[in-house]
Amino acid sequence: MSAISEKQRIIIAGLIIGVIASLLVLAGNPQNMGFCIACFIRDSVGGLGLHRAAPVQYIRPEIIGLVLGAFLLSWFRGERAAKGGSAPATRFTLGFFTMIGCLIFLGCPFRMILRLAGGDWNAIMGLLGFTGGIAVGTVFLKRGYSLGRTYIVSKMDSYIMPAAQVILLGLVVAAPAFIFFTEKGPGAIHAPLWISLAAGLVVGGLAQYSRLCMVGGIRDIILFKETKLILGFIAILVAAFLVNISVGNFHPGFVKQPIAHTDGLWNFLGMALAGLCCTLMGGCPLRQLILSGEGNSDSTITVVGLAAGAAFAHNFGLAASGTGVPVAGQIAVGVGFVIALIIAVKNMRK
Repeated sequence: MSAISEKQRIIIAGLIIGVIASLLVLAGNPQNMGFCIACFIRDSVGGLGLHRAAPVQYIRPEIIGLVLGAFLLSWFRGERAAKGGSAPATRFTLGFFTMIGCLIFLGCPFRMILRLAGGDWNAIMGLLGFTGGIAVGTVFLKRGYSLGRTYIVSKMDSYIMPAAQVILLGLVVAAPAFIFFTEKGPGAIHAPLWISLAAGLVVGGLAQYSRLCMVGGIRDIILFKETKLILGFIAILVAAFLVNISVGNFHPGFVKQPIAHTDGLWNFLGMALAGLCCTLMGGCPLRQLILSGEGNSDSTITVVGLAAGAAFAHNFGLAASGTGVPVAGQIAVGVGFVIALIIAVKNMRK
């Protein structure tokens, strides 16, 4: 029997990740955004010029580190597996609308926890919506929802995502003229490159080792009364809160929170859409990145869907801002719910 139980491993990983996320803010990342998978993918997409929202264009080393950290540890532990083939187009679509929901809320589930740890009470509505979306998703899981089995695929597929991150790292370091770097705005607020990369590598390895997943944690409570996975995110919340208190980064309230808006309804609905889509695709954005590093090409396609959603949201004015949610974004959330429910119904096996 292992000296450390699985539950203890998850808690320890969560505590370390929470500390790292808070320290990244001290190192230069935006407030309440030591990590945000949705925001950092959006910034990276902008850095490649796939959207032209100038304030959010920077290839985030944290994303590179997350994938490579998962890749390296899964390889060391003998857990890499080239597999995929389970409804890739559907997963792309679910990833796309997950990103739409996250950019309406202005954060992924990971950042939602960090916003709470920093005192942003707007994230409470996000958490309620996220939980509600997952609850709706579990209704379909109970009725046999499935995107089908995965298959062993070419080993080449399993190396595409890690190789892409190495290329992106080269672009960040070399800084060629065709790469965009924000000079003013959230994308210009970041920790030094090598600190961000190192943090991503450590968190990626810990997330791979502990199998952290916010969606899985809430889903397992609803379906099986199992609290093991959710303990990791509770640990992140506690650790980040304690660090924020100790360094003066805890600012409770609703108004004037960094990179956030106060529209409770759309905070709720944005994360409800994200929760529903994440449940249907089998994991939160963080988990999808980690699985892509492990060699899962289905998760790689999902991450591409997240990136496409980020580009679309900013090219067509769907994303929220500190002033609120545009009408186009509200319509996109409604469309997302309709498409997600169609996917859920059409993929029930019973």
